[in-house]
Amino acid sequence: MSNSATISQPIPVADYSATLQNIRRLIYLYLFLLIIEGALRKWIVPQFSNPLLLVRDPVVLAIYFLAWRARVFPRNTFISSLALIGVLSWIVSIFVLDPYVPMSRILLVTGYGFRSNFLHLPLIFIFARVFDADDVRKVGWWILLGMIPMSLLMALQFHSAPDSFINRTVGLGEGEQITAGGGKIRPPGTFSFISGPIHYVTGAVAFVLYGALRRASYGSWLLLGAGCSVLLAIVVSGSRSLVVSVLLVMLSLAIVLLVRPDALNRFGKSLVLVVVALLIVTRLPIVHEGLNILSSRFTESAEAAETTITGGLIQRTLRGFTEGLGHLGHAPIFGFGLGVGTSGGAAFLMGQSTFLLSENEWTRIIFESGPILGLAFLLWRAALTAYLGFVSLRALTRTEILPLLLFSAGFLIILNGQLGQPTSLGFAVVLNGLCLASTRPGKIAPVPMTPPPPRLIRGRSAFADRLHGADASHRNGSVDR
Repeated sequence: MSNSATISQPIPVADYSATLQNIRRLIYLYLFLLIIEGALRKWIVPQFSNPLLLVRDPVVLAIYFLAWRARVFPRNTFISSLALIGVLSWIVSIFVLDPYVPMSRILLVTGYGFRSNFLHLPLIFIFARVFDADDVRKVGWWILLGMIPMSLLMALQFHSAPDSFINRTVGLGEGEQITAGGGKIRPPGTFSFISGPIHYVTGAVAFVLYGALRRASYGSWLLLGAGCSVLLAIVVSGSRSLVVSVLLVMLSLAIVLLVRPDALNRFGKSLVLVVVALLIVTRLPIVHEGLNILSSRFTESAEAAETTITGGLIQRTLRGFTEGLGHLGHAPIFGFGLGVGTSGGAAFLMGQSTFLLSENEWTRIIFESGPILGLAFLLWRAALTAYLGFVSLRALTRTEILPLLLFSAGFLIILNGQLGQPTSLGFAVVLNGLCLASTRPGKIAPVPMTPPPPRLIRGRSAFADRLHGADASHRNGSVDR
């Protein structure tokens, strides 16, 4: 046989399937801790309330380590620009605070600010590297199942006295939850505050609507139970923000039916479940009480703003953006320091949790990092929101409706949600990560490894190296002999 005969050698392939499976398990752990974090801080170990604010951080770092090891850590413009903005903001903040605060406290405050603004956000892209649409549907199944006990707990909290054990706040203090009027609180469920149920219920609505349009995804019993639970949670929440968030998801449903009118027939078959859910929920006495309180909140807010209920909702939404931009000229060029505007950063700085700058997210970012770096971070968040919207609409043209429903549930948290609040930060990652992952139909292929270069021996000729090199067996046909 000719010396030129060759035998092709397969490229060595790294088997990272076990590592990827561990990343998926850690993501489930991240979601589980997000849901029970408030319960731990309120009822189980309230003495560790402050450290539990960071309970998901080690999980995130472990995910990043494994993702880097498995070569699925995202390397794109979003990640590199976020890293640049984050590092510059941290360095500048240290110099800004140095004349006024001891260095040990500066590192705590700015480190917490870096964690709140930047540390968790790359996890959104890792979702899409290790999850596909089937994985997202499985997560949705658990969210819908958890919606049932969550709504029952919220109803019990709504019915109970504001000072009862089930309505206690985090830590060992004697504070009470935010009131909704009529002697009722805004029930937080297993979360620390009402912001948790707002995001959880909104995500559940997205999966309920998806199940109604894709009946094969979830069983009828689960859709009926979750649908009733969603309605009950909305009614007893006393939260206008939850109503607005759910309306945004319903708006995305209208877009789905407009672009994919064939889905209308499948959705029509689910109307029976909707009617049954309404009949069940509206017969509960607690529902009438909740509706009265919720409608009173809308009416009082509209009267205070001297506008209609719809106009008040629009003003409330737009104010989140206009207020922050209006302070661009008032903030120091390098800001007051990363983390100063968060309640956790204030606890390190002042010894108590409070909002030193503003509760408005865009205002906080502008005052913390200044008009240059602060505005750069806000533009980054706006660009990510636009990208998620684009890929969701593109998936819709391929008959994939789940991405747009999840996008409508989570885009506002990325755009102007309070990332300094751990629960909001967690849902910003989870909902938008699931949105991006649901646009990816396939699993990750094993990562090919680059074959090692042949070892060269000093003084050996090129011809001898061909004959005796590390891969000579398939270069000179010796295997055939």
